[in-house]
Amino acid sequence: MILEHEIPNGTKLYFGESAKKKREIEQVASDVLYKNGFEEIVTPFFSYHQHESIADTKELIRVNDETNHNISLRADSTIDVVRIIEKRLGRNTEHKKWFYIQPVFRYPTEEQYQVGVEYMGEKKLSKVLNLSVEILDKLELKPLTQISNMKIPKILAKMFKELTLEDFRQVNIEKFLNLNVDWLEKLVYLQYAEQIDELLQIAPKEIQEELIKMKELSEELACGNSVLAPLYYAEMLYYDELFFRTISGNEVLVSGGRYKNDKLTSIGFAIYVDVLCETLTK
Repeated sequence: MILEHEIPNGTKLYFGESAKKKREIEQVASDVLYKNGFEEIVTPFFSYHQHESIADTKELIRVNDETNHNISLRADSTIDVVRIIEKRLGRNTEHKKWFYIQPVFRYPTEEQYQVGVEYMGEKKLSKVLNLSVEILDKLELKPLTQISNMKIPKILAKMFKELTLEDFRQVNIEKFLNLNVDWLEKLVYLQYAEQIDELLQIAPKEIQEELIKMKELSEELACGNSVLAPLYYAEMLYYDELFFRTISGNEVLVSGGRYKNDKLTSIGFAIYVDVLCETLTK
């Protein structure tokens, strides 16, 4: 029996102090973003194209429209926002800097509130990474920023037949070290930008190119509390190169990166409002 006061597992309820904190986070974020030339967009809850944004389509909550076409509740905002700006609003606006404050939904009943930022046509990831740092700083948080590059695990999986992308998802360090490759061992233990120069002397050229991107991003970061994680990998359909996560304890507060939709390269990030609310309340 389901009691009258019960709510589905994974859904969110904010009231009193928690609702006030949620509103504060959204207000601080929107103030910073408006100040930096971003405009707000609110996209539909339903979409025809969510399967193009989600790696595991089993996470989609699906229904059908009046003509029996498949649609789903919004499980991710990034690609929908870029597509709507380019394809639907393109003749009405040339603006490229957008943000949104809205929830996403995953099967069966999971809600997740986000502040999302997209800078369309821009390649310099530090331009949005430093905005996320500014927002967290105004909320009096100074968490750790982790810089990664999704291309490095993919290159290594092709380079060594013993490795698969699953090894990188599971952080199988022992397997990496058992290959007895000097530069790969140094890559495993790489944490700081100043360590990269030594590695550039011995790593293969294609790895060097990706490490240089990480070093440049690290040097452009507006806060000093950062580490490198070159072997971090999570399967995503659009963040496939430079990537960052902002971490407090074991919780991810922000994640973002550089991505491509069709031929357009863009940058963006998402602030996970629910996690941030809990962190600030603690």
